[in-house]
Amino acid sequence: MTGKAKPKKHTAKEIAAKADAATTNRGGGKAGLVDRTGLDKGGHAKFECPYCKVTAPDVKSMQIHHDARHPKIPFEESKVTNLHATVAVAESSKPKPGIRGSLKK
Repeated sequence: MTGKAKPKKHTAKEIAAKADAATTNRGGGKAGLVDRTGLDKGGHAKFECPYCKVTAPDVKSMQIHHDARHPKIPFEESKVTNLHATVAVAESSKPKPGIRGSLKK
């Protein structure tokens, strides 16, 4: 047990977790936006349920979801929303601030 005045050291597990968190892509930012929209490497969830908005990677998974969650409604593949076909990355026309929070130059 350490005393009050003695500083505690970081464990190897804690240091490794910090290094992992700093270097691993968690899906945020511009790289994550490209991954989420599916413009590069297929993306993640491609299809969306029209009734509850749950996403699935393919039609087969969406059909399994539909049979489990909406058994009284017949499955129609034409009603399933393809997110990759509807999402377009829009370029921002607003000028970016040079100083944090300021639009002055």
